[in-house]
Amino acid sequence: MLPRTLLLASTFSCLVPLTAAHAQASAQQQSPQAEGISLSGSMRLRYETIEEQARAGFDSEDTLFNIRTQILAEYRADDIRIGAELFDSRAYGADAGTPISTNEVNTFELVQAYVAGDIAEPLGKGSKLALTAGRMTLNLGSRRLVAADDYRNTTNGYTGIRGDFSAPGGVKTTLIYMLPQVRLPDDSQEIRDHTVQVDRESFNLVLWGGSVSKAKLVGSAMGEVSYFHLGERDAPGRPTRDRSLDTFSARIIANPRPAGLDYEVEAIYQTGEISASLGATAARQDVSATFVHADIGYTFPDPWAPRLSLEFDRASGDKGGRRYGRFDTLFGMRRADLAPSGLYNAVGRANIMTAGVRIEAAPSKRLDWFAAYRPMWLASAEDSFSTTGVRDVTGRSGDFAGNQFEARLRYWLVPTRLRFEANGLLLVKGRFLREAPNAPPGQATRYASLNVTASF
Repeated sequence: MLPRTLLLASTFSCLVPLTAAHAQASAQQQSPQAEGISLSGSMRLRYETIEEQARAGFDSEDTLFNIRTQILAEYRADDIRIGAELFDSRAYGADAGTPISTNEVNTFELVQAYVAGDIAEPLGKGSKLALTAGRMTLNLGSRRLVAADDYRNTTNGYTGIRGDFSAPGGVKTTLIYMLPQVRLPDDSQEIRDHTVQVDRESFNLVLWGGSVSKAKLVGSAMGEVSYFHLGERDAPGRPTRDRSLDTFSARIIANPRPAGLDYEVEAIYQTGEISASLGATAARQDVSATFVHADIGYTFPDPWAPRLSLEFDRASGDKGGRRYGRFDTLFGMRRADLAPSGLYNAVGRANIMTAGVRIEAAPSKRLDWFAAYRPMWLASAEDSFSTTGVRDVTGRSGDFAGNQFEARLRYWLVPTRLRFEANGLLLVKGRFLREAPNAPPGQATRYASLNVTASF
């Protein structure tokens, strides 16, 4: 099946017009532009396929064709910016057993509509304050807690206010008060029909907090601490787990450099309360959950800039009882650390312990690639493994989930205009993913996607 579907994906990639430039994902991260009105955008086509699905309750074999279109318009005058970004995310080829949701489909949505301004030297020479209000995307810190997911076909949007303050000496502070946008519609048939419905934000779902970082805190390494509070409650027709979570994070990172070592360590502790189920009268449970990421790498002094790294991730799982121990990654990304989403979407930052080795290189300005291997275990044998939904409440199926092999290649067919990307993944299932009571059949999950992004 895979060779045939990959050939079809190659055919789709040849149909994209050569008329675009790289779209900027977030207005807060754009490079300085001239005053006046600017317009940019992109269209990404993706064909993905999977065999022997690892997630419970879905088709064993599946294919999906995704289209994501972004158009960003911004007006700049002096230190003021006014912008709007339209997302149109669609998926084709889904049937009743395809794992399709608002992660794949969100049609004709104004994800960003903001006003931003800069204030020079509000607290003395060398300081700067930037304020943004309205609808926006966010990429904060390591992006493990708050991010605008890029591999996924849809993104996370937030409505509220953001302040960014920088001071001499490399000190930066970011504070937010946001109402995360709930993507709509969330009815399975309306999703397949690409029904247009405006996403909703309300005080039933609130995210606030921020981070402080200091450049060169230890040698060349940057240090960062952050805190975020998530408050959630039931809305009409939308029962929730009524999460009230306080998440504390500390991170230190030294960026890669030629002929040198780099590293990153982040530790996160999560506390608060959560309802035991979606029921209106469900009992409340205290939350105590943890996450740790660590990696160390070396970049070789070669024109290709090959980097070899060792990685470790552990996100706690629930062990039952009065305390709830499953880590909640809030609105974090998964692709950069763990695995693709899309039809695979089996490995995320929950009930997992994994070590890995990664090799990556950029042979030219147009080409880059990486390959990675990671064995994976459950942090708690009684909880469902990561985001698969596969679970053995007795713990008798063991705690080894399997071995994951992954690779990606990206190539600019037309520099800054048209980029091709291929992803491949093999998950050799371990005892748990073979023997747990609701484990899907099969010995190995095979996933592939071919993508082409045209930008203007």
